[in-house]
Amino acid sequence: MTARFFSFGKDSMVDTFYAIGLVMRVCQSISLLELLHIYIGIESNHLFPRFLQLTERVVILFGVITSQEEIQEKYVVCVLFIFWNLLDMVRYTYSMLSVIGTSYALLTWLSQTLWMPIYPLCVLAEAFTIYQSLPYFESFGSNSTVLPFDISTCLPYVLKLYLMMLFIGMYFTYSHLYTERKDVLRVFSVKQKKM
Repeated sequence: MTARFFSFGKDSMVDTFYAIGLVMRVCQSISLLELLHIYIGIESNHLFPRFLQLTERVVILFGVITSQEEIQEKYVVCVLFIFWNLLDMVRYTYSMLSVIGTSYALLTWLSQTLWMPIYPLCVLAEAFTIYQSLPYFESFGSNSTVLPFDISTCLPYVLKLYLMMLFIGMYFTYSHLYTERKDVLRVFSVKQKKM
């Protein structure tokens, strides 16, 4: 009985992309509207850090995971989806309530704090996903592209460069989110004291 339970768990993790991959692609595509919301003023976030976060997800989900079936079966895909959804569940709930003028102390604190341990883990999982995909892209030569003027590029080289940029972007986004956290929690505590 125990062996069957654990084999079911392993199969479940491996089959994560097949079970919810379409939903994740749709949701991540819709999340691009968030950039428009920030631009027109519905949301009061900064555009560039949010653009970096969404770009990370789009590149990983569409460029790496969706394009390589071998990667779709890796455990890291399940872990990555859990991290992304955990962050989004809290952040979107907080954002939705903020737009209508409702706030809860616990949700505000959770929204401004949960990303601190989870976001670096997301970036590490994304980096690991890219690292695991490189041999498949190199061996199959998939997604190779020929640029004008006989300059040839291959996606593995672009992904290696992106891997370095991922950590630079993480530093920028993390420092921005940390500053934003201090401001939001300070303003929220002042509002709570006035009530």
